[in-house]
Amino acid sequence: MRRRAYTLLLFALLPLALLHLVWRARRQPAYLRHVAERFGFYRMRPARPVIWLHAVSVGETRAAGPLVHALRARYPGYDVLLTHTTPTGRETSESLFGQAVARAYLPYDFPFAMRRFLRHFRPTLGILMETEIWFNLAACARQARVPLILANARLSEKSFRRYARVRGLARPALQSFAQVLAQSAADAERLARLGARPVVVAGNLKFDVEPPAGAFDAARALKARFGAGRPVFLAASTREGEEALILEAMERIAVKDLLVVIVPRHPQRFDEVARLVAGRGLALQRKSLGEPIAGATQIVLGDTMGELFAYYGAADLAFIGGSLMPLGGQNLIEAAAMGVPVLVGPHTFNFEEPARAAVACGCALRIADADDLGRQARALLADAGRRQAMHEAALGFAASRRGATESLLGALAPYLKAGA
Repeated sequence: MRRRAYTLLLFALLPLALLHLVWRARRQPAYLRHVAERFGFYRMRPARPVIWLHAVSVGETRAAGPLVHALRARYPGYDVLLTHTTPTGRETSESLFGQAVARAYLPYDFPFAMRRFLRHFRPTLGILMETEIWFNLAACARQARVPLILANARLSEKSFRRYARVRGLARPALQSFAQVLAQSAADAERLARLGARPVVVAGNLKFDVEPPAGAFDAARALKARFGAGRPVFLAASTREGEEALILEAMERIAVKDLLVVIVPRHPQRFDEVARLVAGRGLALQRKSLGEPIAGATQIVLGDTMGELFAYYGAADLAFIGGSLMPLGGQNLIEAAAMGVPVLVGPHTFNFEEPARAAVACGCALRIADADDLGRQARALLADAGRRQAMHEAALGFAASRRGATESLLGALAPYLKAGA
């Protein structure tokens, strides 16, 4: 009865969902492409058995990279299908894997759409990344006898409270998973309290995402373009409302010849951030134009996709976005892999365990607010010795936590035929 009420609510909200697609398409026209897939209608039909992996958007898709490569190498007789929810997730999949995988949108969580999806692709196994708990999907997969695994699972205290309000829906959905592989002991404990069985701590796949070939060369070239010897402060994966705070903090940093590089999390906000910078009378250049960075330039807008590793490698210090505002923070693991010292704000509940561990090991520093961001950035940019110590700690932190991919492959083995 609870799931029936949930489904009726989905039908009631469907007009709003369609209006949301139209609204988002004003900035990202890709939201109006492949709309039929969101209701379970697909043109492609794989010729071989399918391993299905769901990665909502950019972060989950990047985290899935080592697993996708390992699955293709270990199980060459299967097709890998990646499903997404956002156009940016789909575009990231295209840039990372090209035609090596199939890709589609996962339908809205209507029973008819999920059943059609499962009948069409007939996956041998479904792997859902992080916190993808869809009540009708879980029920339809159980009816279709498609084993589901919740991989790289995380559940913040905030998300736990939200799911606990609908425990009557969440518990049977979680118990539909053949296995739940959590990122940390805290995640495992919260998932178990909601009813997940069995739950195993397997580590965080994002630590297995190594810098791509050529990333360090690209970083050196970008650093030279920024200006030899010029201090570079990177604000990475910033979210709405943060750029204004960062620009205010920049005035307090007061480091000679400082270049601030801002890379918004969402590409549809590039023009908005450019207008914000221009409105403050600051000298701005856009990375996408490919022009030499002038000595008078104060702000570089990182309006290109797929270059975050290079941005990190070219920076002397980085701030990880989404953490100055109560948005949960973004992934700091890529920054650690490139060895850049980082600052994180007070709001890191989406990445709490990695953020806490990074602060504890000395490769990250937590700041309280925008004022503190300016003070700490100024102190670190003036202290090369401390930044070097944080650089070494970051590389050690990233290296010591790899291995989640192998743990996950071990959990998948009973469901797949090796060498098939």
